[in-house]
Amino acid sequence: MTLWTPTTVGAIELPHRLAMAPMTRDRSHADGVPTDLNREYYTQRASMALIVTEGTQPSADGQGYLLTPGIYTAAHIDGWRTVTDAVHAAGGRIVVQLMHTGRIAHPDNTPHHRQPVAPSAVRPSGVMFTATGPQEMPVPRALETGEIAGVVDEFRHAAASAIAAGFDGVEIHGANGYLIHQFLSSNANQRTDGYGGSVANRIRFAVEVVRAVAGEIGAARTGLRLSPANPYNDITEYDTAELYPALVDALAPLNLAYLHLIHAGDDDLLGKLRAGWPTALVLNRAGAPLDRRAADLDTGLADVITVGAAALANPDLPVRLRTGAALNEPDPSTFYGGDHRGYTDYPALAPADH
Repeated sequence: MTLWTPTTVGAIELPHRLAMAPMTRDRSHADGVPTDLNREYYTQRASMALIVTEGTQPSADGQGYLLTPGIYTAAHIDGWRTVTDAVHAAGGRIVVQLMHTGRIAHPDNTPHHRQPVAPSAVRPSGVMFTATGPQEMPVPRALETGEIAGVVDEFRHAAASAIAAGFDGVEIHGANGYLIHQFLSSNANQRTDGYGGSVANRIRFAVEVVRAVAGEIGAARTGLRLSPANPYNDITEYDTAELYPALVDALAPLNLAYLHLIHAGDDDLLGKLRAGWPTALVLNRAGAPLDRRAADLDTGLADVITVGAAALANPDLPVRLRTGAALNEPDPSTFYGGDHRGYTDYPALAPADH
């Protein structure tokens, strides 16, 4: 079975092909420094082929949610170093996901309490949970053209900080309605400068961020996550069949470590992106059973697969699957925020059970 065969993604050697998807858990310190619980949580899951951390803000402007970690200060670096050291000591591999939430934010959740930034001043529908309860997200401030290079540099600086913190690499979050996805989408991006309008213009920010990160830490330690046609966070995309192949074509010459796709059901588009991508394809077939996901490895459609809730609830998921042991059921009521309950207290198998 291909699932259990070793492979590599860029410079990272993997013992098998079952990786942990990024999942926001809202359990860091208020200043974005990882906690001892964060270290325990990730270390418990070191048997996954690769851990992709929860979305981690590259700057103060990049924070959208309460108690999410950062990777742009010396304290963040020191805090994450305790996590990466522990994961590596347990035999694991871990990359940080850089997530700038853009307009999916509220001033009450950020260190500076400023208006969120975005491609355009278009308020997303929905509410944001804050310390005082749910609040409507405000109209964001449209980034000035001259500011965009600084935002790109925030990603570069965060990537350098990640390597200083001991991460094996970086995954750039270009999916799920956050800042990079906002630039890609014509409903969130209504700019009339070189970053809006045409497909070539709307992919420009994503390309610049990826090039900056790869230039700083090496393409072999840089991945990118995309979610074509995902409407999450009030995103509408009308031209995925044109936009995403254009983005892949623009990035293919860089030979990144991997492309991480959230598959929403467009098999034709998935096939085109697979054919156009020269290195490892990491696939998240959201909602599909594990055997269906593993079949994508056997056919060669994917090189690595990611799972979310199954890894959240089963710290020893690979051994459970190998031995046919029963799986713990995830508890959605403890997904976001809280203490160790529903975070580090999911049981692993006893040694005699495997």
